[in-house]
Formats: sequence, structure tokens, C-alpha cells
Amino acid sequence: MSGIITLKKNNDFRRLYSKGRSYTSAVLVTYVGKNRLGYVRIGITVSKKVGKAVLRSRSRRIIREAYRILLDDINGGYDLVFVARGKTPYVKTNDILRAMKKELREAGVLK
Repeated sequence: MSGIITLKKNNDFRRLYSKGRSYTSAVLVTYVGKNRLGYVRIGITVSKKVGKAVLRSRSRRIIREAYRILLDDINGGYDLVFVARGKTPYVKTNDILRAMKKELREAGVLK
């Protein structure tokens, strides 16, 4: 499937938080869990601790862009939740991309 398919239901997020594996870096936390759908779904969460609306929106934008770059290298059949941390809105997309690639490689999700 082309494009980005997002997680929307609260129980999907909660399932990943409780049963999924987590991988952390200074700028990003990634939760990974299998799904039976054969394609990748993602969710992005940004707490109010990160900052005001402008900073939270920037965090979502740079996480989404880093994911878009890696989209073709990710195996199907996984749900991913990316959680922004306090440093996320202050770094470049390349820094997020590097952290995301490292975490997804650890999880065994990259091709």
C-alpha cells in the first residue's frame, strides 16, 4: 500500500504501550508491535511537556518526514508508535532520521 496509514484508535495505542517493545534515544521513543494486516501503521504522539502548539506540530512534522524517507525500507505487518521527547522540536530531520533508523534496526523492522 502506498502512503502513510495511521493508528487512530486509543486501544491500538494502549496495546502497543503495554505489549509492544520500546526503543529509546535522546529525541525519540519507538514502540513496535506486530499486526496481522500485512502493512505498516504508525501513530505519532507529542505530550504537552514538549511545548506549545507550534513546537508540538513541528515535532509531528519532522517525525512524519523521517518516517516517509524510511517508508520503503520497512517490512510490512507492524504497528509503530513514535513518541516525541523534549529535544525533538529543536533538532533537524536528519537527527530524527538517524535515531529512527537505529531504533527500527534494533527492532528488526528494517529490510
